[in-house]
Amino acid sequence: MGDKNIQIVGHLEEFRNRLIITISAFIVFLIGSFVFVNPIYDWLIRDLDTKLAVLGPSDILWVYFMIAAVIALAATIPVAAFQIWRFVAPALSHEERKVTLRFIPALFMLFVAGITFGYFLLFPIVLNFLMSLSEGQFFVMFTADKYFRFMLNLTLPFGILFEMPLVVLFLTRLGILNPARLKKARKVSYLVLVIVSVIITPPDFISDFLVTIPLLVLYEISISLSGMVYKKKLNRENAVEYSVS
Repeated sequence: MGDKNIQIVGHLEEFRNRLIITISAFIVFLIGSFVFVNPIYDWLIRDLDTKLAVLGPSDILWVYFMIAAVIALAATIPVAAFQIWRFVAPALSHEERKVTLRFIPALFMLFVAGITFGYFLLFPIVLNFLMSLSEGQFFVMFTADKYFRFMLNLTLPFGILFEMPLVVLFLTRLGILNPARLKKARKVSYLVLVIVSVIITPPDFISDFLVTIPLLVLYEISISLSGMVYKKKLNRENAVEYSVS
């Protein structure tokens, strides 16, 4: 019993150390990101006809912080993924370690792909639709804080949700998930994804629809990829059993 408690304490200490490394990396990237904030800000507002308004000096700092935080988050993803891999690596076989280690660059690329999808496709569609509702009725003025909060609400969730297929692959590889479980949970998962899309988008049907469809497609892609990985996993296990027998 004492050895088991020592082992648990050891795991908790290792988890704490890896969490500290990840948080430290985020802070370093956050500080470094402020170097690029101005040119990125100029690029993000390049299509606006007017300058954004601010209601106080703190708004300027907050907008810069939001931009820097997204950059830092993207840069921290490989670090966080590597720390998680190091934490679970002792429980994996040599082959599983090599395969799962390859997931780390893909996590970063999928996050960037999700941000890109949200910014270049979803954000302009939703913004133009909402602006069309105010034509001839209201004088529209954007504050920097509101504008960037709106942008992040439509783009950042996709950066995170685009990781879904790779996370499912990883969990399937570890034997935690399989395609049968994913198919069985399809109705519940669909409901959760619809709720998520309603929460993260502005209160209009077009936004909800444009967000929901990609999420459902991502879930179906995850099921297909899980099926491929699960089939290969079973084939390897059967080959090992056949060679032993």
